[in-house]
Amino acid sequence: MTGSDTTNGGALAGIRVLDLSRVLAGPWATQMLADMGAEVIKIEHPERGDDTRGWGPPFVAEADGGRGDAAYFLCANRGKTSRGVDFTTAEGRAELLALAEKADVVVENYRPGGLEKYGLDYASLSAANPGLVYCSITGFGQTGPYAGRSGYDFLIQGMGGLMSITGTPESGPLKVGVAVADLMTGMYAANAIVAALFHRQATGEGQYIDLALLDCQVAMLANQGSNYLVGGKAPTMLGNAHPNIVPYEAFPTRDGHIILAAGNDAQFARFCECAGHAEWATDPRFATNADRVGNRAELTPLIGDVMRQRTTDEWLAALEAVNVPCGPVNTIDQVFADPQVRHRGMLATLRRADGTEVPTIGNPIKFSKTPVRYERPPPRLDETD
Repeated sequence: MTGSDTTNGGALAGIRVLDLSRVLAGPWATQMLADMGAEVIKIEHPERGDDTRGWGPPFVAEADGGRGDAAYFLCANRGKTSRGVDFTTAEGRAELLALAEKADVVVENYRPGGLEKYGLDYASLSAANPGLVYCSITGFGQTGPYAGRSGYDFLIQGMGGLMSITGTPESGPLKVGVAVADLMTGMYAANAIVAALFHRQATGEGQYIDLALLDCQVAMLANQGSNYLVGGKAPTMLGNAHPNIVPYEAFPTRDGHIILAAGNDAQFARFCECAGHAEWATDPRFATNADRVGNRAELTPLIGDVMRQRTTDEWLAALEAVNVPCGPVNTIDQVFADPQVRHRGMLATLRRADGTEVPTIGNPIKFSKTPVRYERPPPRLDETD
């Protein structure tokens, strides 16, 4: 280990991360590392900081009644300290070089080659610190015909195919409601960094990690991408329906909507019995999942007519009683009021030294030996302790 000693007992205690990234993908990765016990030093422009500090409203209310940082910034920067450094100056560059010599990990999301002229690229830093794990996050990667382009989540959701399967023929292509390309890239980055640290532990060698939003978006096409590669037909927009499972979508009820997710034939048969149409389960058009997928257009309206006859709560009670997967379509406020969400610790409040309370969404990882701890609220600009 070359990082500082820590006492929080996290899985990554003793690992020091120099975070030169901004906005979401990089900060999401380094927040994950901080939650696991790493010391994360966030490097920001000394005057304006990370752009997301101003991406509001809403803004957190300071203890003195003033306006604090935007909620956007708060979602991805828990557990870090902040240093305002202008590395375009000789003084700022010297400060970062000194920090990098003692770091285990560097994360950055500048354009390819953007840090080379300041001596902050991997080749320069690893010469002085051979065990350094250096992760670069860009829109399109360090190589290829698009390498020089700027990449933003919205563009990547479109270019990477996600929007072509999100929405309905009536709505046209839609992006997902959160920046999933950024978030998934951050998750890949954290995973890759931990793997590289494991390799370093065995060999003493650091390494360079090249991550692209477009690559990650293509990778997360998962079954939809595989459907095309195997079947030769590009998937299309199905709204809330599933391309490979029927019924597996949201249906209107008498007073709202419910998600019905019958993932196998036995679950479908139990649903049919509960719905008063046991004959559907033996109908040759619907008897197996493959039959139901092939005859989706016939079955879905039949289910829709039945679902409208009861309220959401009535359906939830009836279907849960016979072990048919189902659930409500919650609004965000309902999510954070849900007893299961609260029980699992997915909502926490951090308090700054001056009494400012910062709400935060919890980390979903539950370690048995090295539990996630929230040692620091998201820092103010240039807050080092």
